[in-house]
Amino acid sequence: MPGNTTEGSSTRFMDGAISAGLLAAVRSERPLVHHITNSVTINDCANITICAGAAPVMAEAPEEVAEMVAAAGALVLNIGTLSAAQVDAMLIAGRRANDLGIPVVLDPVGAGATRFRTETTRRLLDALDVAVLKGNAGEIGVLAGTGGSVRGVDSGGVAGDPVETARECARAAGTVVAMTGAVDVVTDGERVYRVRNGNPAMDRLSGTGCMAASVTGAFVAVADDYAIASAAALAAFGRAGERAAAGTRGPYSFRTALFDELAGLAPDDLAGHARIEELYGV
Repeated sequence: MPGNTTEGSSTRFMDGAISAGLLAAVRSERPLVHHITNSVTINDCANITICAGAAPVMAEAPEEVAEMVAAAGALVLNIGTLSAAQVDAMLIAGRRANDLGIPVVLDPVGAGATRFRTETTRRLLDALDVAVLKGNAGEIGVLAGTGGSVRGVDSGGVAGDPVETARECARAAGTVVAMTGAVDVVTDGERVYRVRNGNPAMDRLSGTGCMAASVTGAFVAVADDYAIASAAALAAFGRAGERAAAGTRGPYSFRTALFDELAGLAPDDLAGHARIEELYGV
């Protein structure tokens, strides 16, 4: 068992069988994950969803999103290439998802970089029941109001303790927060999980944050506990990154290997290698 983290808190590892069971459920149920996402990474998001074991659909026309989301197990909203028309589609789809009890994952790409992105994120959080808010440290710091910096869509980090920043954001937004970074932090405002899977190569490739949101959508589609599902999703994606980094020569060979390794990731492998710490006494 690791030692103390922040003052008065300790950690214990989550049983890897939990993550393995969720990965097996995704593969068995093959949920449909409806994306309204950004044009830069849309193909990567579709393919990583398939590699996780789920089925993607990328539909954002306001005329069809309410009908499309009704068939989905989860809805992923990503504001990476934002437009006013896309916001309208997100609101239509998100409200329909809420009516049907379908979990919504929101990726606030670049929140804090421009007023439009920040205000849109807050508008979506106010209008919709968001199951998981998945963002980088800078985005979550901005939304928590505790201090964060964003340049373009890249995180500049947070001003204070990452765990407390994520918890504050979760409490303010009333949702699970999955804050990605060298160590991912997942919290519902009370429970806190730190995911230590991953590889630095994932930060040198465009779109891995968007892909993480897609994998999270696949996992929450088969789970009732969105905090545990989010942590398991990030562990699975991070474990694929660890395996992909072995023997690759650069960012694009790593990209190919990342898809292959997630597609080939066995529940038994994840059970043995998921590194999810649960903080208690926080």
